[in-house]
Amino acid sequence: MEIETRVSGIPCIARVTHYFRQAPMGPSANSDWDCYGYTECEFDILDQRGRPAPWLERKASDEDRERIEQEITEQLEN
Repeated sequence: MEIETRVSGIPCIARVTHYFRQAPMGPSANSDWDCYGYTECEFDILDQRGRPAPWLERKASDEDRERIEQEITEQLEN
């Protein structure tokens, strides 16, 4: 899956390489992660033509990455 997004204000594409969502399992779960649930999300940042953009990947702040993860989650859950 690919979504259009921005990194440091620059238009780009985020290509999802891995996504997993563990729904909360409640107190009977074997670990606190399973109890409360969690999401794993990995993606590559590409230029607008869909080519790898390592220079843009380096510009991505923690805030950019969190926002992109949220955008991906919203797309996949709808």
